[in-house]
Amino acid sequence: MAEVDRDDLITVLEEEPPLADIPDSLPLLPVRDVVIFTDMLLPLLVGRENSVRAVEEAVAGKGFIFLCTQKDAALEAPREEDLYRVGTVGRVLRVLKLPDGRLKLLVQGVAKGKIERFTRRRPSFRVRIALLPEETPSEASLESEALMRNVREQTEKILSLRGELNTDITAVLQNVEEPGKLADLIASNIRLKIEESQALLEILDPLERLRKVNDLLKRELELSAVQAKIQSDVKDEISKSQRDHFLREQVRAIYRELGEQDERLAEIEEYRRRIKKARMSREAQEEALRQLKRLEQMHPDSAESTVVRTYLDWLVDLPWNRSTPERIDIPRAKAVLEREHYGLASVKDRIIEHLSIRKLNPRSRGPILCFVGPPGVGKTSLGKAIARALKRKFVRVSLGGLRDEAEIRGHRRTYIGAMPGRILQGLKQAGVRNPVFMLDEIDKLGLDFRGDPSAALLEALDPEQNAAFSDHYLNLPFDLSQVLFLLTANIPDTIPSALLDRMELIFLSGYTEEEKTAIARRHLIPRQLRESGLKARQLEITDEALRRIIRLYTSEAGLRNLEREIASLCRKVARRVAEGKKEPVTITGRNLARFLGPAKFIPEMDPEESQVGLATGLAWTSAGGEVLFIEASIMKGKGELIVTGQIGEVMQESARAAVTYARSTLNGALERRLRLDARDVHIHVPAGAIPKDGPSAGIAMATALVSVLTGRPVRGDLAMTGEVTLRGRVLPIGGLKEKALGALRAGIKTVLFPRKNVKDLEEIPANIRRRLNFIPVETMEEVLRQALVEPRRRGDRRTLRKA
Repeated sequence: MAEVDRDDLITVLEEEPPLADIPDSLPLLPVRDVVIFTDMLLPLLVGRENSVRAVEEAVAGKGFIFLCTQKDAALEAPREEDLYRVGTVGRVLRVLKLPDGRLKLLVQGVAKGKIERFTRRRPSFRVRIALLPEETPSEASLESEALMRNVREQTEKILSLRGELNTDITAVLQNVEEPGKLADLIASNIRLKIEESQALLEILDPLERLRKVNDLLKRELELSAVQAKIQSDVKDEISKSQRDHFLREQVRAIYRELGEQDERLAEIEEYRRRIKKARMSREAQEEALRQLKRLEQMHPDSAESTVVRTYLDWLVDLPWNRSTPERIDIPRAKAVLEREHYGLASVKDRIIEHLSIRKLNPRSRGPILCFVGPPGVGKTSLGKAIARALKRKFVRVSLGGLRDEAEIRGHRRTYIGAMPGRILQGLKQAGVRNPVFMLDEIDKLGLDFRGDPSAALLEALDPEQNAAFSDHYLNLPFDLSQVLFLLTANIPDTIPSALLDRMELIFLSGYTEEEKTAIARRHLIPRQLRESGLKARQLEITDEALRRIIRLYTSEAGLRNLEREIASLCRKVARRVAEGKKEPVTITGRNLARFLGPAKFIPEMDPEESQVGLATGLAWTSAGGEVLFIEASIMKGKGELIVTGQIGEVMQESARAAVTYARSTLNGALERRLRLDARDVHIHVPAGAIPKDGPSAGIAMATALVSVLTGRPVRGDLAMTGEVTLRGRVLPIGGLKEKALGALRAGIKTVLFPRKNVKDLEEIPANIRRRLNFIPVETMEEVLRQALVEPRRRGDRRTLRKA
């Protein structure tokens, strides 16, 4: 309802309509949320069409209109039964027509009336009324005086508690002498329910109405007292931070008046600008604006504001919609891979195939590539080369030894020092949403009470889910579908099966001696010369020196130790140059020991010498393929089997199977002569400080045992790999390519391998196949036929017995 102008009050007070002029039939105006009493002045806003017609009809006549209250204020089109029967005859004093068609009018209650019947219902109500005259009170009595005094006092107390009491109101209350008018005046100004106000309106006895008002004032006084107490308590509990907030608002107002900018406002505006510039998802933008609103209401020095500010910094800095344009040029990618990596033809072909698919179908969700191979073979540098070929940013995250799931998914913001996980940190570092993201050493992930990091990676590495990756810190979905994930591992055995199922393994074997020499010429030597500050003419390393470094100073499948030895040579030459010696230095096979010292790796056994009870096996470790020497001996004892050399359970079972096979193949005369039940068999694998396990040394153990029992030497230039059964069958093994490279590094010329592994020969480069004689075998008889030789003299047998 609109406020009443002072001019309107003056006009009303000057006009006092006589009751005799009120007609019996009047237009009806239904009102809601208010009950109008006699002498009450009230502005009304009329908008319903039938109500507008009723006002227009009243204005066209003498200005009288019947005002009655709706029982339900929500009804837009009330009917007869929805209106109270007792109402007030009002007079329209002023009418103002608004531009939207509504009417604003000022009415005054003139007399009470009751609806006798409805004479018209459309287009507006018109009723016949009967005036309800006020009952004449008896002469002033003590009761009426006491009631009026009590009502005045309670009204003043209520207004005082509300802070609305002033001298004008007190004067008005004191000047009203009639009980009925006093009751109507107070009832129209206190907060009563519609039912209570209507009940007061229908009471015609002034004293009875005043008593009812007195009862209502008692309740209202109690409510006002409680309300005042609550407001007082709330006012007393205003904290220092709230007072500071009011003071800051005043300071801001002062800054605005001076035309200067507050630092706090500048910070908020800067965050708002960065949020808009970040072009984040709708959900993320709503959360950012909500947190910004919280920050605006906080004290700038509070701990919570620091947390919110850090969270906003992460939100606006993440690359929600920033990406590097992907331009896949297959010839250029192939040239980059060829220029930066020597060999690895099959690996390069698979990478080119992967890039070709992405070029033809950018939305394809191909497998996650995982490079598996020993250390130093170039797994990480392959990822960098792929990033350069795609002209994308490169991010590397090492997972080795990581045990906390929160390192992947982030910490909850409730923790002090919480941060997002490694994935979102890497994306923020890259600044784009589609980098080449390398997760290094995936096989070194740990598991403990802090969670399983590998399980947290499942969502990130699954192309079907990572479009809405959820980090615990952000608590918002982030799209990882544009990220090209690459993984590296030394061995696939320790990768969880669920994670292994989401990736495609690409195996990188070790390098041959020729490949290492070529890589050293093309990459390692030039790089170390640059890092040492040398020029190419100041240091020359011959091919013979390189081969001796590879054979005698390194023992690895990769290139790290080779590069360290080359760096050592460069440092020594750099020292000579720094001391003023300007003549160039040439490193040859003869003077190599002067620079690097004595050889670090000497073969455990001479591969050219055939010995009784010594067989050469092949092993596959995380560092590549290696040879494994196995010794066997018999001595007097109780028929026991002794196995030494840090042997695992699987390898011990292979030793027992080999002993059983060897005893079962001996003829009766030899067994009786040797009396094996009175002799102990000792199998030893040198390098006892290194743990060894696996079934692929079974045929080597059986060969060594048969050699020591028969006195026939084992060929020193031959190595073997394969699992043996009690009946002498040779079962297939894994890692044939790596084992072949290890045999080549050890100077082996012939390799015996299971016939079922013939298919694996295709993975071995042609130059290795040409240098090694691969002989497939299916039974131990074939192995012994190839491995054992006849003794050249009797001394061999005596040597065996002495051993």
